[in-house]
Amino acid sequence: MEKKRLGNTDLHIAPLAFGGNVFGWTADKKTSFALLDDFTSKGFNLVDTADVYSKWAPGNLGGESETLIGEWMHLRKNRSDIIIATKVGGDMGDDKKGLTKKYILEAIDSSLTRLKTDYVDLYQTHFDDEETPVEETLEAYDVLVKAGKVKWIGTSNMSADRIRESLTASTKNNFPAYQTLQPHYNLYERKKYEAEYEKLCLDNNIGVLNYFALAGGFLTGKYRTEADFEKSARGDQMSKFMDDRGFDILDELDLVSLEHNTTSATVAIAWLMARKSITAPIASATSLAQLDALLSSAELTLSPEEITRLDEASDYTNTD
Repeated sequence: MEKKRLGNTDLHIAPLAFGGNVFGWTADKKTSFALLDDFTSKGFNLVDTADVYSKWAPGNLGGESETLIGEWMHLRKNRSDIIIATKVGGDMGDDKKGLTKKYILEAIDSSLTRLKTDYVDLYQTHFDDEETPVEETLEAYDVLVKAGKVKWIGTSNMSADRIRESLTASTKNNFPAYQTLQPHYNLYERKKYEAEYEKLCLDNNIGVLNYFALAGGFLTGKYRTEADFEKSARGDQMSKFMDDRGFDILDELDLVSLEHNTTSATVAIAWLMARKSITAPIASATSLAQLDALLSSAELTLSPEEITRLDEASDYTNTD
């Protein structure tokens, strides 16, 4: 399996990243370890997480995902084989949030402890903190890179203008520069990324690790009616996709997946992989069957005609 260089870094990753938001939430420890074993045994190597995962689940405090990943790597003794991407900036409670230098320098040590490692391959701004100058945030990252705690930095949920401002500040001050972007992007939700971010990423060779690659599960095709909302914890979020355009996308995914004797999820991920600006989509799974459907997308090459059909079914230019 061919690996792609991630932006301007020295990291080379398989074309699908595992989204660790499910660890400690909808995937318990045993399931999480089995998923990670299967994922890495097939040559995939980037696991994406965040300090705040999965604080939203009842009884959780945040850090559960990092903790499970750290325990797994410690048990398997495979740290050098895994590319770990985690994030800072989300609200951990007790006023632990944001992108000040002081907080970032504290947060990285907490993440490293949970991950049972002394460095993170990719440390990402999770949510922007517009009250903190970009120079202060980048100075903190500079300290971490020089200390060997972080290899490279990336960003997510930041406006295109603030990314540009950050890139300029990095050049001016000789600070590390954002090498990756995590945008919200999939077959249904195309407009914002394509209109605001894609050219910026291509022009600056920024690696793109898009999240919600399956629109929270909608693009798997398992949500067709309101009665289907009960199928998962995310089911109540599916109603926003159930419009004419959403059903057109599902219909085309059905047709293409039938032609390849595969699943809608596999096709939806393969469509993302075929896009020039995308380095690796991020997708989550809570069962080995789900994961195998995602991993098989790396072996599926869509024809130009199939890509065009999916482009047309998901066309957003005639919608508000």
